[in-house]
Amino acid sequence: MKTSIATVSISGSLPEKLEAIAGAGFDGIEIFEQDFIAHDGSPKDVGKMIRDQGLEITLFQPFRDFEGLPDPLRAKAFDRAERKFDLMQELGTDLVLVCSTVHPGALGGIDRAAADFHELGERAARRGLRVGYEALAWGSHVNDHRDAWEIVRRADHPNVGLILDSFHTLGRKIDPDTIRRIPGDKIFFVQLADAPQIDMDLLYWSRHFRNMPGEGDLPVCDFMKAVVATGYAGPVSLEIFNDQFRGGRAKTIAKDGYRSLIALMDDVVREEPSSLAGAPSMPARMRVDGVSFIEFATRGKDADALEALLQTLGFTQSGTHIAKNLALWTQGDIRIVLNRETEGYANSAYVMHGTTVCDIGIAVENAAETVSRAARLGANPFSQPVGPGELDIPAIRGLSGSVLHFIDDASGLSDVWSVEFRQSKNAEQGAGLTHIDHLAQTMSYDEMLSWSLFYTTLFKMQKSPMVDVIDPDGLVRSQALETDNGSLRITLNGAETHRTMAGSFLADSFGASVQHVAVATDDIFSTSEALSRLGFKPLAMSENYYADLAARFDLNSEMLARLKAGNILYDEDAKGRFFQFYSRPFAGGIFFEIVERQDGYKGYGAPNAPFRIAAQKRLMRPKGMPKL
Repeated sequence: MKTSIATVSISGSLPEKLEAIAGAGFDGIEIFEQDFIAHDGSPKDVGKMIRDQGLEITLFQPFRDFEGLPDPLRAKAFDRAERKFDLMQELGTDLVLVCSTVHPGALGGIDRAAADFHELGERAARRGLRVGYEALAWGSHVNDHRDAWEIVRRADHPNVGLILDSFHTLGRKIDPDTIRRIPGDKIFFVQLADAPQIDMDLLYWSRHFRNMPGEGDLPVCDFMKAVVATGYAGPVSLEIFNDQFRGGRAKTIAKDGYRSLIALMDDVVREEPSSLAGAPSMPARMRVDGVSFIEFATRGKDADALEALLQTLGFTQSGTHIAKNLALWTQGDIRIVLNRETEGYANSAYVMHGTTVCDIGIAVENAAETVSRAARLGANPFSQPVGPGELDIPAIRGLSGSVLHFIDDASGLSDVWSVEFRQSKNAEQGAGLTHIDHLAQTMSYDEMLSWSLFYTTLFKMQKSPMVDVIDPDGLVRSQALETDNGSLRITLNGAETHRTMAGSFLADSFGASVQHVAVATDDIFSTSEALSRLGFKPLAMSENYYADLAARFDLNSEMLARLKAGNILYDEDAKGRFFQFYSRPFAGGIFFEIVERQDGYKGYGAPNAPFRIAAQKRLMRPKGMPKL
């Protein structure tokens, strides 16, 4: 099945769009008339330029306000169609999209519209062209694909078929399974778009908020399963109208679009296995068993301070690398690697960002298949020279050029700690920390959809609704991604201004990926007391926070006193309770969080974020003051 995207979906001039679309891996484009008109080349030149990029023109669109018009408007509509047919032949494409009319003078009636399309089909056939009819969700007389199909059926012409668009069907909450009753050979083209679930005018929603399949809330997979069940085997194309995408990088948006299509069709094949010949073949989304390690690139005084902090958190240096300047610190199932190398990838990460989380190791069922799926979805591979005695661990690039390594048991990669590290004889201290609960990745707001799509197409992860985190100096948007078993949790935090805590971290670190690491304990009060004995200094919370806590929750005085003594924050939901406290910021704003989840609590303590941010800002340098 050929992949396609409408040129209106991404930003830039027509040549820039074509370069980005071809580079992402698409087979073809829908050429949007406005993009063609804005370009200064002839139709023939444009067609050649498209084909020189290895693309074909799968569709010319849109042709508006055609059917149901009284004369002389009807005659004028056919004249307009003939001019578009001329243009299509010069461009080198055979299919035009005709969208249902919104013309104020148009007359209703299925038979009237069918007669118009039969005649249009006759004219198209004489030129070897085809006509596709699409029901706009806001069409004056036709706004449902079932009515559009009835018009096509009654037109009864081999050169007239139906064009389906997921937004127009799903945005009106029409059951996509009604598509299964349409013959596949009468569906000429399929367009896909997702969207966040927003209650607003359909036209405005469509023109400003569409996004890639998997980035929104519409059941696009159910729509596509119904389409392929008809036997349809033509192009599958993206038509996205989105203000954010129009201002984004063309190559990034095109790459996201390709990733979304490939992942969607893979899902469709797995759920409708007999319906789609020639579909993309790649490994399924991998089961994640947890975070295997996190690695900091660090140096000098920053590295010494980080080691001292790890000691106060109860970590033990349990190993050193056989050949590199790497130290392994462990507690429970948590592994933290400090990399002081002065060459190679970690050195580059340090030079760019300062002390930073440069590498995340993820334990998966099959490391090689994870990388294979990632590559099929357009991820960038990562490799570096492997020294004597070292394992070649599969990896890809992640956020801000960071690295994701994948480790499994079956291929022996999980033995890396005994193979590559000399074990130290330091006495284990521990403070009850068990595993990594979640990682918080910071990015610009415009990147959030991309990275949400990256993770949810690679792994079986669900996304929570986006929430607003109030910073004293602005707003940060946050979205949590989580596997079914909670083995991998990632929060994506999008900053729109450098004045916020997240935005300041991005600016000061030149785009470092991980701002904080949350580690779990089964008994937060015991852990707090143990860390205090080790010299850990928590982030101090205000007296006002605990006074407010007493008013908001039914907590007894003893519990409130224990929370206050440990600077522990509290939240609860319908299922359970949540406790959290923080380290003080280090290395430009990185910090650790210690959490305890009770009775199935699913959140991340979002109501506490404004108070945590305010406390952190009290410790950081005043605005306008230079770094020392």
